[in-house]
Amino acid sequence: MDPLAAAAATALVGAMATDAWQQARTSAVELWRRVHPERVPAVEAELAEVRAEVLEARQTNDPETEGHLASDWQRRLQRLLRDDPDLARELRRVLDEELAPLLPTAEDRSHRGTLVQEARASGGSHIYQAGGDQTNIHR
Repeated sequence: MDPLAAAAATALVGAMATDAWQQARTSAVELWRRVHPERVPAVEAELAEVRAEVLEARQTNDPETEGHLASDWQRRLQRLLRDDPDLARELRRVLDEELAPLLPTAEDRSHRGTLVQEARASGGSHIYQAGGDQTNIHR
């Protein structure tokens, strides 16, 4: 899977839950307009539907659904890049300059939701889990 498409899709879906979602929508639509202008109305409608799903997932604390939605958009972006490989530079710009700035800061994200982790190990295995930053210092 293309890491650029994955990052852009995750940022796009995350931005849908913000007050600036129209800006995220416009940025995504412009990518399609460059490669498949005939698909723009369908993409606009799909973005509106997905936004409703993202908002519902956030309200019900359902990160799995949000992850599936990001995966769907990752595949769409990958197909777009396959159809026009030169679009990668523009997608990187959109991600860095338009989508990522719309996302909440790390501090804002740290105060949202509940984290539940579970792990099992046997036979001397080590398990490292973190709900945030993790540093492992071997002495």
